[in-house]
Amino acid sequence: MSNTPLAPAPVASEHVDLRPRNVSFGWEDTPLHWLPGEPFAGHMINVLHLLLPAGERWFVHVYKQALPYIEDERLREDVVGFIGQEAMHAAAHDDVLPHLKRLGLDPTPYTAQVDWLFEKLLGDRTLPPGRARHWWLMERVAMIAAIEHYTAFLGDWVLNADALDRRGADPTMLDLLRWHGAEEVEHRSVAFDLFMHVDGGYRRRARTWATAFTALVFLWQRGVRFFMENDPHLVDGKASFGQFFMAGQQGVLPSTGAMLKSIPKYLSRTYHPSQEGSTAQAVAYLAASPGANGGGRA
Repeated sequence: MSNTPLAPAPVASEHVDLRPRNVSFGWEDTPLHWLPGEPFAGHMINVLHLLLPAGERWFVHVYKQALPYIEDERLREDVVGFIGQEAMHAAAHDDVLPHLKRLGLDPTPYTAQVDWLFEKLLGDRTLPPGRARHWWLMERVAMIAAIEHYTAFLGDWVLNADALDRRGADPTMLDLLRWHGAEEVEHRSVAFDLFMHVDGGYRRRARTWATAFTALVFLWQRGVRFFMENDPHLVDGKASFGQFFMAGQQGVLPSTGAMLKSIPKYLSRTYHPSQEGSTAQAVAYLAASPGANGGGRA
C-alpha cells in the first residue's frame, strides 16, 4: 500500500470564513425524554453531551500545538475559526449536564471516564522534543480528522432528520443539535485539510480512522447503556443494537446502512469532506437558529 500523500480536490464553492457564534439555550422546559416515546433514540443522542465537552476541548488543545506547523495563511485562518467554534460547542453541551442532573440523571460517573480518556490517554505525553513528540502530535491531528468525518456526517443527518420534527422533539434540544450540526458541516473540511497539510500519509490516515472509529463505537455504546440503566423513568432500561437499527429505520437516528457507507468514503483516496453535505444549507440554518440569534426557547 502506497503511503504517498494525496491531494483530493476540494469543492471551492463550499469554503466559507469561519467564526464562532455566541449561543444561548434555555433548558428549563426541556424534559429528560425530549424525544417523546423514544427514550433509546433520545439517550443515544444525549451521549453527545457526555463526549463533546471533553472531546472538543481536546481538539482545541491539540490544534493550538499544530498551529506553528501551518504554512498556508488561509488554512491557518480556518483552523483559528475551527478552534473558536469547537470551544463554543464544548461550552454549550456542558451546559446541558446540570439540567440532566436536575432531572434525576447524574452524568458525572461517565463524564469522569471520558475526561480521563482525553486528558490522560490522548493527552500530552512526557516525550522528548523531536521525532517522538512530533509523531504523537501528528497521530492526534489525524485522529481528529477521522472523528470530524463522523461529526460532519451526524451534522448533515440532523439537519435533514425530519422524523425528529414529526415525533415532536423538544425545540430547544433540536435547535442545539442543528446549530452544532450546521457548524460541523460548515467547517467539515478543516480537520482533513490540516492533516493533509502537515502529514497526509495514507497509512496514518487509515490507522487513525480505525482507532477513532473503534473508540467512538465503544464510548457511544457505553454512554447509551449508562443513560438507559440510570434513567429514573425507565424500569430495567436496556440498550441493544436492535433498538439502534430500528430507530435508524424510523429516521430518529442515522441508519445502519448510512453509517456503514461512511467508512469507505473516508478511506477512499479521492475523498474530500467538501464533497459531502451542503454549506448553503448549514449557513441558512445558522441564520435562522433561535439559539444562535438571541437565545431563549426555540
